[in-house]
Amino acid sequence: MKKMNYQITIESPVDHVFKTMLEKETYKKWTAAFNPTSDFEGSWDKGAKIYFTGINKDGEKEGMVAEIAENIPNKYVSIRHYGILDKGKEVTEGPAVEGWAGSLENYSFTDLEGKTLLKVDVDTNEEYLDYFDETWPKALQILKEISEKS
Repeated sequence: MKKMNYQITIESPVDHVFKTMLEKETYKKWTAAFNPTSDFEGSWDKGAKIYFTGINKDGEKEGMVAEIAENIPNKYVSIRHYGILDKGKEVTEGPAVEGWAGSLENYSFTDLEGKTLLKVDVDTNEEYLDYFDETWPKALQILKEISEKS
């Protein structure tokens, strides 16, 4: 596992960026950089199970199974991934999840006199390094744009 780091400064207050990142409709907009059908099911509450979903080319629901390891409003969110959704079914062990189970996706929000510094730390395996380096900056740029507009 390799830890990847991304960050962006957003011309909007922390509480607004935090809300924009996590609310259902705006979440779907900024994560469309990863998958145009990106969505989530579940809660952002600490300890809650959450599914990060999308529809694959065959029209089937797939995605990640995770737990919200921490949620400190307007400061920090930590997501611990531990499984996948395959054709809508939860898979939490076996070869499909061994390479990255337990990986973390952490978001840190810092107030910069009314602006927000958002830092993202995400664990990944070698297979996704180039994809993340290409896609995370695009996703964060979309989040910046929708946070600054609304």
